[in-house]
Amino acid sequence: MPNPLLEITVEALDAGVAAERAGADRVELCSELNTGGITPSVATMRKLHEELEIPVFSVVRPRAGDYVYSDGEFAIMKRDIAVARDLGMEGVVFGILYPDATIDIDRTAELVDLARPLEVTFHRAFDLAPSPLAALEDVIATGATRILTSGGTVRASDGIGTLRKLVDAARDRIVVMPGGGLDATNIIRLAVETGAHEFHTGLGSVLPYGKSNPAKFEAEIHAMKRLLRDGLARPAATR
Repeated sequence: MPNPLLEITVEALDAGVAAERAGADRVELCSELNTGGITPSVATMRKLHEELEIPVFSVVRPRAGDYVYSDGEFAIMKRDIAVARDLGMEGVVFGILYPDATIDIDRTAELVDLARPLEVTFHRAFDLAPSPLAALEDVIATGATRILTSGGTVRASDGIGTLRKLVDAARDRIVVMPGGGLDATNIIRLAVETGAHEFHTGLGSVLPYGKSNPAKFEAEIHAMKRLLRDGLARPAATR
């Protein structure tokens, strides 16, 4: 069984450093978390990648709002992926949908190819798709590395049944990474009941976006890592 991995969303250098210090395995970097996250600045990408030893994935999203992009916005995404790749980032995070909320396989696959050799996470645009299992197959067809999903609900803890089905259907073809409202109160339940091994959180349920409390931020990450390490190591009957 793979060791559990915890990814933390951050907006700035100090938060990224704090996440690494607290034991995060990877950070997702974006701007404007309160709008769902958009592409961070080149300067922030460069500095965070220089400062951290853990992998840094950059969000590639040209604007807030929906995930149906014009040709001009698609061109911006291609440019931003090239920048992230040239800066040595370990991965990028994006998602493109058709107007009916199904996965835009062709344009997503084009971006996946452009990003190589970086890992690609298809983000929570996935949760808008009308059929999660069909969307899973579509994202697999793009060549993406993983899917960030709450199981189609606001909070991953409310989408456990769907998440379990996605993990089972994905097998070893793609990583299904639960995210959405995860914190120390629910991460073990998510891990045990979904069978997932990677988890994502911005800690918005613990520390509202835009508020700074480094000590609380680090303590929550540390607690989540400890729970994943110790809680999953215990026999199921003792959890």
